Amino acid sequence: MRCSAGMSNQVRVSVCVPHTFLHRSIDPVQIRRYLARVDELGCFEGVWDQESALGQMPSLSPLELLTFTAACTQRLRMGCAVLVTTLRSPVHLAKSLASIDHLSGGRLDVGVGLGGNLGSYPAFGATPEGRVTRFVETIRIMKSLWTEPRTTFEGRFWQLKDAAMEPKPMQKPHPPLWFGGNHPDAVRRAVRYGTGFIGAGSSSPEGFARSVAVVRQTLDEAKRDPATFDLAKRVYIAVDRNKDRAWQRLSEWFNVVYGRTNYEDIALWGSPEECVDGLRKLVDMGAKLVVPTPLFDEAEQLEVIASEVVPHLAA
Repeated sequence: MRCSAGMSNQVRVSVCVPHTFLHRSIDPVQIRRYLARVDELGCFEGVWDQESALGQMPSLSPLELLTFTAACTQRLRMGCAVLVTTLRSPVHLAKSLASIDHLSGGRLDVGVGLGGNLGSYPAFGATPEGRVTRFVETIRIMKSLWTEPRTTFEGRFWQLKDAAMEPKPMQKPHPPLWFGGNHPDAVRRAVRYGTGFIGAGSSSPEGFARSVAVVRQTLDEAKRDPATFDLAKRVYIAVDRNKDRAWQRLSEWFNVVYGRTNYEDIALWGSPEECVDGLRKLVDMGAKLVVPTPLFDEAEQLEVIASEVVPHLAA
């Protein structure tokens, strides 16, 4: 079975690759089969993962999973929503991402963000102080290394002198840069430095709508064509006509990852029709790309999303 070809070109859909493993082992064969099936179905633009270096939930490192994805697929775009760039070296990160872009044949999307767990900074040899400056420096350095023959940079946190990096990314001038974050300042930085904004799975539809309003205002102030800036929303989802069962499994995941279960305002769960309605609302708010994110039974969820959700989003 392949997805219906009747989906509107204005509604793009990607899906998350399995990257968290609650009460189960990590099976690379199953992940490979899942990726092959997403590629085969034909109605998904790409796959996304997430970053969570510390925490109780068993989860795979995003860059390594993106590399695995590149080897297992032929046409899918791939990205991480989002890499916490303030906890990484911009030089190492730029090199890794350029390498993945080549290994994937130019299919990489780069999601970046500050991250919300300030208490984790010391574990990475950093402090929260000046994290916005560190974040902006990282973005500027990566873009320069990707596009310029030589980079000289004198910043508060990073210094480079006449540094060269090769190869440049396959995509020109560089892979699309998606920014995450909820604060209006984070959204404004997305417009200033990025290609698009992606709303987190942990943000509500109302929060996404507020971010879209900031994007549109900032684009207007910058006299930037809205067609040059992308908008996406990742959504935790469980398609199941037994709503109680769906919510029980979602809330168990939320409790392990976030330490609480009262996330009814951010997730979609229930019948295919209910999930279609929820995704349509995000599209109406401005999302050009939606990223359903199953948290369990991903292979089964993939099939029902492909057959009973995606074909009806444009109806």
